[in-house]
Amino acid sequence: MSTPQEDLEHENAGQDVIAVDENDTELELVNRLDAHTGDGIRHRAFTSLVFDGEGNVLLAQRAPEKRLWGTYWDGTVASHPVEGQSQAEATRQRLEEELGITPDQYDDLRLTDRFEYKRYFENAGVEHEVCAVLKLTLSDRSLDPNDEEVAGLLWAPYERLHENPESYRQLRLCPWFEIAMRRDVRDEE
Repeated sequence: MSTPQEDLEHENAGQDVIAVDENDTELELVNRLDAHTGDGIRHRAFTSLVFDGEGNVLLAQRAPEKRLWGTYWDGTVASHPVEGQSQAEATRQRLEEELGITPDQYDDLRLTDRFEYKRYFENAGVEHEVCAVLKLTLSDRSLDPNDEEVAGLLWAPYERLHENPESYRQLRLCPWFEIAMRRDVRDEE
């Protein structure tokens, strides 16, 4: 658990996220740390699932230094768009920053779902997000992971993971990723 002073010094304390209503309509910019502490503030987020064309999804283990859900396994990337940025633009940016995946490795980035959720993490904070789900399929599986963001990578058979998430409980999956999988109506990959 972090101290109030550590929270003030955390890099997120200087960033903003987009507060939204239940329909994902933008309300205002709010401090990112404020949005993730106390009772939280509902804000815009995204999670992106990267497939390999053979039915596998790329899971990324969050770096241990992450304030919330450090070392948990996530869909490929998840974050928050900044003011004026679409979820697709934010996804492209995070894919490149976290994994070295460039737009020439895919051409099918698409929004497939959106949902609201709220989950507390230990005594460290909360996620209260309207989360967009985006998917894409890589034509080139070359990766260059950023160690400050990603602690591990795993290609997992998506159908097996989707149908039997309890088989993967030892991975400690992030709640937004589990929700996205449960809700997945699946389009052809």
